[in-house]
Amino acid sequence: MRIIITLIIVLFIFGCASQGVRYTYDEIKNYPPDIQEKIAKGEIALGMTKEQVRLSWGNPSSVRVLTPEKGKPREEWIYSSSLGLLKSRLIFVDGKLTYIISNEQRIISEE
Repeated sequence: MRIIITLIIVLFIFGCASQGVRYTYDEIKNYPPDIQEKIAKGEIALGMTKEQVRLSWGNPSSVRVLTPEKGKPREEWIYSSSLGLLKSRLIFVDGKLTYIISNEQRIISEE
């Protein structure tokens, strides 16, 4: 039982530690102030670019190329918690975040 509890604690710590700063000031200084603020808070919003989302949330757990929509490229990024309980699916159309499908409550999806 101690091993299981220790394992859960370690997974939790590593999961939280990976949510640290994912960017430098130079990487975000040319973005509009509202986007800089969202990145600093670890938030995302519709209309963000793939790079802005990556700076805010880090690398996705997986990426899938989808069928183009009206000739525009589409990608699905999936973010999963370390235990797989929480999942967010982000759909990019032509490089912009267009759809957010999530069971996480911390999602900011206003434009």
